Amino acid sequence: MRILLCNDDGYFAPGIEHLARVLADVAEITVVAPERDRSGASNSLTLDRPLSLKRAANGFYHVNGTPTDCVHLAVTGMLDGLPDMVVSGINMGANMGDDTIYSGTVAAATEGFLLGIPSLAISLCGTPGEYFSSAAQVARELVEMLRRQALREPVLLNVNVPDVPYTQLRGTVVTRLGKRHKAEPVVRTLSPRNETVFWVGAAGAAADAGEGTDFHAVRNHLVSVTPLQVDLTHNAQLPLLRGWLAR
Repeated sequence: MRILLCNDDGYFAPGIEHLARVLADVAEITVVAPERDRSGASNSLTLDRPLSLKRAANGFYHVNGTPTDCVHLAVTGMLDGLPDMVVSGINMGANMGDDTIYSGTVAAATEGFLLGIPSLAISLCGTPGEYFSSAAQVARELVEMLRRQALREPVLLNVNVPDVPYTQLRGTVVTRLGKRHKAEPVVRTLSPRNETVFWVGAAGAAADAGEGTDFHAVRNHLVSVTPLQVDLTHNAQLPLLRGWLAR
């Protein structure tokens, strides 16, 4: 089995090191990750300049681009064949609810999915993040589960693991994405050169966080696994829009 690993925190991040070490027991691992932290890059591709691929002393490859660049480059230009799976993470911090729209971690897995490869994104829901080993063990279990299944089509899973010891996890549940309140306003401040600059505000608190959501699961020490799709079509509005255009 061959697995491509990526993340959005950079090839030097502790999460991807934990992941590579644990998954090396069950698969042939190739790591291709951004050369620096690209959190919040979403699904962006670099189209205005060429990309470079370099290998670090630990054997990990890094790219001067986004997480999506990394997976796209690896699958379409670097690897001899398609990997059996793409695993993205372990992200330092949750990717729940609306976070999935902005997340580079989820974007890397999404790119694998779009290229026809079963993919999962895994995040550790704690800051600064203490129990990467718990998330790595969960990732291994899910990889082994997916390997045993006769998949009829690629899957895209978003996994969030509570930041607690593995023995304190209460199980794994299938969830839907919750929803956050709108983000906090930008923070205005002055640079050392007395220029006005702005920091993007913090994410909003959980709004839709009831039973069945990813927020609820993690809050109760359960691993949240959410199947995602890429089709953004608002199917319920198709008849309405057709009616407007027919007038």
